[in-house]
Amino acid sequence: MIPQLRPALVMMGAFTVLLGLAYPLAMTGITQGTMPRQADGSLVTRGGTVVGSALIGQSFTRPGYLHPRPSATDPAYDAGSSTGSNLGPSSAALLAQVRDPATAGGPAPVPSVMATASASGLDPHITLRAALRQVDRIAAARGVPPADVEAAIRGAVTGPAFGFVGEPIVNVLGANLALDAPKG
Repeated sequence: MIPQLRPALVMMGAFTVLLGLAYPLAMTGITQGTMPRQADGSLVTRGGTVVGSALIGQSFTRPGYLHPRPSATDPAYDAGSSTGSNLGPSSAALLAQVRDPATAGGPAPVPSVMATASASGLDPHITLRAALRQVDRIAAARGVPPADVEAAIRGAVTGPAFGFVGEPIVNVLGANLALDAPKG
């Protein structure tokens, strides 16, 4: 047993250094060199203050803001507890969770993106169709023309992946920051 112990400890030490230190440092160096903004969290700043991340959703519940899809984390949009939900379409818990946000966007039928959490529970995007359903509510709450709200939403649109996969999506934080930006 003693002759086997030494190689086992050496291998454990070698793999600890390789996989616990060298590999993470190499990946950090590569990402910092090739895509520093994403490696640093894709932080969004306004006036020198960090207001969020373009990659992590936030909870917006006031009527004058674009509402995101439901979050599967508790508390909502907690990046430290990224998780999906296992709630199915017939779940009473899911219905209770999404009832207000889903109906706030307009009349039925509710787009599925507004009634289900993403796989991570942190998705910062909703479909353009789901965002445009909220224009009248936001315009009424802000006392502005619906065309101004629609323009802010359309300014935060990203087209389908590779130009043809999926549908256009809206970054909720980006649209809400555009809504808050001074006009003119």
